[in-house]
Amino acid sequence: MKSLIHLILVFIPLFSFSQETVRVFYLGGQSNMDGYGYNKDLPDSLSGSFDNVWIFHGNLAGDGEPNGGQGIWEALKPGHGVGFASDGKSNQLSDRFGPELAFAKRMQGLYPDEKIALIKYSKGGTSIDSLGAGPFGSWEPDFRGKGGINQYDHFLATIRNATQVQDIDGDGVNDLLVPSGILWMQGESDGDKTEAMANRYYANLKRLMDLVRAALRVDDLPVVIGKISDSWNDEDGKVWDYGELVQYAQEKYARTDGNAAIVRNTRYYDYSDPWHYKSENYIDLGKAFADALYQIMGDP
Repeated sequence: MKSLIHLILVFIPLFSFSQETVRVFYLGGQSNMDGYGYNKDLPDSLSGSFDNVWIFHGNLAGDGEPNGGQGIWEALKPGHGVGFASDGKSNQLSDRFGPELAFAKRMQGLYPDEKIALIKYSKGGTSIDSLGAGPFGSWEPDFRGKGGINQYDHFLATIRNATQVQDIDGDGVNDLLVPSGILWMQGESDGDKTEAMANRYYANLKRLMDLVRAALRVDDLPVVIGKISDSWNDEDGKVWDYGELVQYAQEKYARTDGNAAIVRNTRYYDYSDPWHYKSENYIDLGKAFADALYQIMGDP
């Protein structure tokens, strides 16, 4: 892992020198990163506004839509699950949450003396492979699709909009954001269509993670992959017909990339519907993401 000083130097083009350093993490993927947990199910420790944790949640948009990635920085609180929206001036919180709450809480415990920032852009149903885009969208950077705008473009817009703000907490002091990790929960939509598409997942995932790292300007930025699972709640049993091939690709990526890890807890999760976990599982997922990332990052 590169030293904190080197990370700061790498990120100088995006941020001004500051008296306050903030660790920033990117959260991306599809619907189980969006989050289908219900705020009403949260324990007291996660149900309020966080101190010293901020989030920029990019407005989700379909391929070809112009408003993807709009958002504002605000203190982390419940409501950044499915149904969240932003017009770039105010956020519309939902009654749902994803792994971001428990992740932030656990990271605060692991790095108690540091400020934390999250940048989130994910969209349910999206594939990496352009042939799986359907009505939901594709993360393939070269996919022209509708109007030449795809999910990778919306990710870039999110990063651009988030990083142009120099004082994310509004305290009058510029913040130096230090990229510290990537969390990726996606792959179901690459595993439910054709065997050929599922077999391309490793190459697609590797390329995309390399490009996400490049966008954050740290070529060995730690990546933690959430391993997809199956509810077996479809007419023929499996929901993701070629899900095992995507799982293999995810394991291969975690094994072959020098700064990657994988969260396997998902194997034991319960489902609220054929596609999405129950509330308590998003809490566990956030903790597991943090613990896996810490194994790569180590002590400050």
